[in-house]
Amino acid sequence: MELKITTDNFEEEVLKSDLPVLVDFYADWCGPCKMMAPIVERIAEGYDGRLKVGKCNIDDEGDLASRYGIMSIPTIMVFKGGEPAVTSIGAASQPDLESKIGSVL
Repeated sequence: MELKITTDNFEEEVLKSDLPVLVDFYADWCGPCKMMAPIVERIAEGYDGRLKVGKCNIDDEGDLASRYGIMSIPTIMVFKGGEPAVTSIGAASQPDLESKIGSVL
């Protein structure tokens, strides 16, 4: 299940999480973001219980995007222990993302 990540729940859901958290920074108008959506959804299902997965709409949550220096979307960050551990910018294949996730789990 994918969480909706907002400024209001970011600290609780991401920074204080016991599990690593994948955050997909996206926008509704972004074509590559739409291509990534089913991949992120499959990762959320496949890593259930080992990884939290959330989506953050940068148009709604500009403060979070600027805090983490999001300049291009989609940007996928995996947080571990409250810190960004790996980052993927642009469209990526599921195996590429799973490789990055594997380095954190």
